[in-house]
Amino acid sequence: MKNPLHYQLSEYDCGPTTMLNAVSYLFEREEIPPELIRNVMLYSLDCYGKGGAPCKAGTSRMAMMFLANWLDGYGQATSLPLSSIYLSGQAVSVRPESRVLDALHRGGVAVVRLFYEVEHYTLFTGVTEHGIELFDPWYVPADSQEFSGTGIELTLAHPFAYNRVVPFSCFECENCSNYALGTIEDREAVLLFNEQTKRTAADTIEYFI
Repeated sequence: MKNPLHYQLSEYDCGPTTMLNAVSYLFEREEIPPELIRNVMLYSLDCYGKGGAPCKAGTSRMAMMFLANWLDGYGQATSLPLSSIYLSGQAVSVRPESRVLDALHRGGVAVVRLFYEVEHYTLFTGVTEHGIELFDPWYVPADSQEFSGTGIELTLAHPFAYNRVVPFSCFECENCSNYALGTIEDREAVLLFNEQTKRTAADTIEYFI
């Protein structure tokens, strides 16, 4: 059984929430080991806020890199068919033939660091001709006018997969507008796959023609 994806519980836990949403999207609830959940929370929320307040600056790039490597090793060492790849810099893009889009076409997901007022993690789950389907763990009510005139679609009709559809043009900005990936050198993403459902290049071509 699949669970609906989750919203963050605080101002700061977008990182671990999004990583756990990635696992929830890829696997059935019965397949997900509690050890994985524990360690995602253990290795994230490592940044200190103003005045040295623990966790109140979210999750660092270093922690996300470590977590991506740990998840990949965990998949290799256990029966959970999980793989994970950490990307940074120029490798993080939604341009045609990018590794992020390739992962989505192959049935994988991407945990992506971008801007949503501040640096923020969201989960890319699909791609359409209109843009990226993503699940943002920051809850916005269905009747919100926040994205009016931006081309960003807000939807609560797909709780197992996505709650926004964001145009490609939003991502490649290097400023701090909503869903911009930011400057090239600061970009970050983690690609995750269920190796049992991962499509090959041949499958991808056949699927999208």
